[in-house]
Amino acid sequence: MSPFRASAPLTEKWDHFDLHRADGVATVTLDRPDRLNALTFEAYADLRDLLLELPQRGDTRVLVLRGRGRGFCSGGDVDAIIGRTLEMAPDELLAFTRMTGEVVRAMRECPVPVIAGIQGIAAGAGSVLALASDFRVVARSARFAFLFTRVGLSGADMGAAYLLPRVVGLGHATKLLMLGDTIGAEEADRYGLVSELVPDEGLDAAVAALAVRLSEGPAFGYAQTKALLTRELDMGLSGALELEAMTQALLMKSADYAEFHAAFTGKRPPEWKGR
Repeated sequence: MSPFRASAPLTEKWDHFDLHRADGVATVTLDRPDRLNALTFEAYADLRDLLLELPQRGDTRVLVLRGRGRGFCSGGDVDAIIGRTLEMAPDELLAFTRMTGEVVRAMRECPVPVIAGIQGIAAGAGSVLALASDFRVVARSARFAFLFTRVGLSGADMGAAYLLPRVVGLGHATKLLMLGDTIGAEEADRYGLVSELVPDEGLDAAVAALAVRLSEGPAFGYAQTKALLTRELDMGLSGALELEAMTQALLMKSADYAEFHAAFTGKRPPEWKGR
């Protein structure tokens, strides 16, 4: 992570979700199970700020997003957000919608791999948080709903119209974003929205296994892979080839590249340094 720190201290306590750190894995658990972990203005702001802090920390190699209880995240809270937005001025509304977009941009630009472990419903903003993650480990009983049009808004929200066609194709994205229908995990898997589909009782173990694998792997290589996947979405082939060539040349001077060779010749597993 970045060796450069300013005067502001890193945040150790977050008020609007639970955060647990262990062995390089930071797990954010949305903790409003009685509301299916519906988001508030403050939860959005905490997610944005956490994602911006992670690259400054040296203790996090993987971020896991979970929801406590029956569901992953049911989206924006109807009372805490939708009710209040009806009374807000245009400049306040724009500040809010920009903030939700900043969460997604921070997820995509954060060098740390993000895993969403999804049970129950992932709806509205919850479905976009899952979409913006690098990996979606999904229980068979889970459901997705990009339901923005169902509340009278555009289906294009929080970058959904940018990301979803690139994950599932334009046809599936049009259906999901325009109609706002709820789809089950198996249909989402057929669309390509699911990274790993698991039995309900195996969700926790599958998320943990992937988190451990990523936390023990070559973090520098993972970070550059994620960065190029995001940046090359809008690039032509020649620009993408040049960016990849420069990135590989950089990584060939990394400690992890040298460690692979030493481990290979020494007939032992590599001990990745993440730099």
